[in-house]
Amino acid sequence: MSDYAITFDLIDADNDGRISATELVRLMEVLGQPVTLEAAQEGVRRLDKDGDGLIDMEEFGAFIQK
Repeated sequence: MSDYAITFDLIDADNDGRISATELVRLMEVLGQPVTLEAAQEGVRRLDKDGDGLIDMEEFGAFIQK
């Protein structure tokens, strides 16, 4: 398993194989850098290449490897 896959699994709190804006909000709260749901939704939109409103492993990996 790659390093980014391990990170992805930590963020994917409900283990559905996708990262939602809500999961990003929770992550940022844990990191002490809270963001609004709207900001998290914008972040998801920027990484979401297939238009499903979520970040999958492939999209996450492409972002991390930049």
